Amino acid sequence: MQHKTRGIVLKTTRYSESSVVAQLFTEKFGLQSYIVHGARKPKAKIGTILLQPMYLLDLVVYHRENSSLQRISYARQVPPLLSIPHDPVKRSVVLFLNEVLYKSLRQQTADTPLFNFVFHAISWWDALEKPAANFHLFFLIKLSRYLGFGPLVPKQDAPFFDLNEGIFRESLPAHPSVLQHPHAAHLARLLTCSFEEMTAMHIPRADRRFLLSKVIDFYRLHLDHLGDLHSLSVLEEVFR
Repeated sequence: MQHKTRGIVLKTTRYSESSVVAQLFTEKFGLQSYIVHGARKPKAKIGTILLQPMYLLDLVVYHRENSSLQRISYARQVPPLLSIPHDPVKRSVVLFLNEVLYKSLRQQTADTPLFNFVFHAISWWDALEKPAANFHLFFLIKLSRYLGFGPLVPKQDAPFFDLNEGIFRESLPAHPSVLQHPHAAHLARLLTCSFEEMTAMHIPRADRRFLLSKVIDFYRLHLDHLGDLHSLSVLEEVFR
């Protein structure tokens, strides 16, 4: 049966001389794998140009329950990404976030709030006139809440963030997996601010690099399958 759904491209793998398998996070069915026959041909109906990481698609798909490989009948970019493919900073950030998202997702069922967050975040990042240095941190911190282990909104007089428990504390915990001032304060602000407020935030470069390393540690503490992030070195080079 055919279904209309939106999708976000996560990864494309060569399947044969002319075909690929594309893994997409779809609005209607969650994480799914699609075989796209002829995608590598020059005049493909659905070509690899449409299947780039984090491209946002309108889709018509064939979906069979309990099948590990689905098919796409129709695909187009909606909205088309205009700046990400051509801006090296934006593209590096997207490739990094794509890798984290791909390694974090496991559900093959719909998760509309999570899908809408990612879809809106990528659309917003593409439309932003000038890249915001804190966007990747903002995205990861917000994403962790949709994944089910994100920090709770801090109370006043709770200056320490416990990475193990995912909570802000009034006193320093006994273990070393903790953020203190000013990094805990940066985390709290990113957790509660809007997209627009995030662009006006100033976090010193050294603090931003340290906070990113700790946010990644936070993910690894709560996700068994994150592993190494190969795109991290490229991101660090961009923000050097």
